[in-house]
Amino acid sequence: MTAVVQDAYGPPERVLRVAEVARPRVGDDDVLVRVRATSVNTPDWITVAGVPYVLRLKAGLRGPSTPVRGTDVAGTVEALGENVTDLDIGDEVFGSLWDNTLTTSGAFAEYAAVPASRLIRKPAGLGFEAAAASVMSGLTALSAMRDVAGVGPGTKVLVNGASGGVGTLAVQVAKALGAEVTGVCGPRNVELVRSLGADHAVDYTEEDFTLGERRYDVILDNVLNHPPKATARALTPTGTLIPNSIGVSGGWFGALPRVARATVMGRGSTDVRSVPISVDREHLTALATLLESGDVKVFIGATYALDDAASAVAHMLGHHARGKVVITV
Repeated sequence: MTAVVQDAYGPPERVLRVAEVARPRVGDDDVLVRVRATSVNTPDWITVAGVPYVLRLKAGLRGPSTPVRGTDVAGTVEALGENVTDLDIGDEVFGSLWDNTLTTSGAFAEYAAVPASRLIRKPAGLGFEAAAASVMSGLTALSAMRDVAGVGPGTKVLVNGASGGVGTLAVQVAKALGAEVTGVCGPRNVELVRSLGADHAVDYTEEDFTLGERRYDVILDNVLNHPPKATARALTPTGTLIPNSIGVSGGWFGALPRVARATVMGRGSTDVRSVPISVDREHLTALATLLESGDVKVFIGATYALDDAASAVAHMLGHHARGKVVITV
């Protein structure tokens, strides 16, 4: 089968190449999916670039331990493991290979072996591209807003980085839960963020939300471009800060020290929480329900073919991608 493989760390155009590889082995609890679409997420560009360097201790010192990137999957069932009884060959499905590590991937390929527990049938009205683009970012947004922050009617939510993959979905999930939403973005994305349903759109080149008078019950920070203490000043006394980024810098640690400082703050008077990404059928079904209802839509900013996956990852590495970056197979 055709796949995009990586043997070393570096610029996507240098370290990613198209190659013919063997189809993945299908375990007893797995499903072999003929991939129709996938998307680029933060773990993909991190593992391609190998930054921050400290993450190489987990992904592999000289190169990633698994050669094929990509976790989000949408496609058709090609084969079933012996223990899989609730899906059929030919079913259109979507889900993810993600297991909260940097070592499990394989979706930048014609076929992927995915645990059945991380797949559900794709809603008929949802295209393969939108389905693939929704998974990691959508589950992150859903977990942050519904499960971690307990957002409900009247909750004042700020999403920093509202025009990115997670941000565009988090704005909509928060609105669907009844929140008053403020989205922070660059000047070219203000209208996009408003079109997603944000009550207020803040252009960060014109206004620093950490210095304003507005206070928020929840801040989802997808950028970490301010020190955590500065961001926390924009919270209500009982507000929740959710850091959700490693920043855009490279080096040994990137913005991980800011994440650490935010975590330490969480041991004091500030409520700081992380976002666990649960790829299971319960969360996938909840996400599918939101997508089917029309309350949440996936904004796809760019689409690339599999043989141009290096350009797709480079697009993400530019740190100005609008919405989701999709790869069709």
